[in-house]
Amino acid sequence: MKYVWLAVMCPVLAFGSGMKPDREVVYKEIDGIKLKMQVFEPEGFQASDKRPAIVFFFGGGWETGTPKQFYQQARAFAELGIVAFSADYRIKSRNGATPFECVKDAKSAVRWIREHADELGVDPDRIIAAGGSAGGHIAGATGVIEGLEDETDDLGVSSVPNLMILYNPVLDTTDKGFGADRIPLEKQQDISLCHQVHPGIVPTLLFHGTADTTVPYENAERFDQLMTEAGNECILVPFKGKGHGFFNGSFFRERNGDEAFNETMKHSIEFLSQHGYLPAK
Repeated sequence: MKYVWLAVMCPVLAFGSGMKPDREVVYKEIDGIKLKMQVFEPEGFQASDKRPAIVFFFGGGWETGTPKQFYQQARAFAELGIVAFSADYRIKSRNGATPFECVKDAKSAVRWIREHADELGVDPDRIIAAGGSAGGHIAGATGVIEGLEDETDDLGVSSVPNLMILYNPVLDTTDKGFGADRIPLEKQQDISLCHQVHPGIVPTLLFHGTADTTVPYENAERFDQLMTEAGNECILVPFKGKGHGFFNGSFFRERNGDEAFNETMKHSIEFLSQHGYLPAK
């Protein structure tokens, strides 16, 4: 019976019938911009609940993208009883933002969820940061990069998540990874997850395609090794022969189908169950 929900739920999700968010919230206002998160709530959810929460950040090289990329994952996690958010953040094409502003917004999103946990029905000590590609980078930065906080936030509330689930994230922003052409040379290592690993980083689940030509698989192997050497928990799940963006389900990228989506969900369920975020099944 393990993971039987995947077999019956994903075909429904593929048609998009459950993909509309239940509501949206504004988590940050800056420079006249209202940044929103789309909220996906579990069936029977009440504001008095203390549910785990997961917040997703879309990919697009810090320059483009849409929160719709993670609607399928958000709805699937909501079906598991987790309050899920798919967050917008400032990007270059719309807001002239740099990767540094993107990281600040991701930290603001995690902080806002924790700060408003009571009204959201969320456990402030069970918040998962997740994302893909550049969105995986900023999700990872909430747990790895120290500093880069938005000074307009309430800095008395932590922006560090309790777990991370990263889908082919940008891990090295030097010329050995992705993004070196978008970040000044003297600042590349400041925002590079591989260069900022330290003891005490929260448990991390990392998905990566071995044939990724955008973010080299070597980056994922190196990050995994660095995390382990620092005494941190990191679970690297390789997807043999898969390229960049393999994790997108049929809702966002129809040609992908749902095989890889289902596989990432299976591993996510195991990971979250081991950490007490889901019932052990």
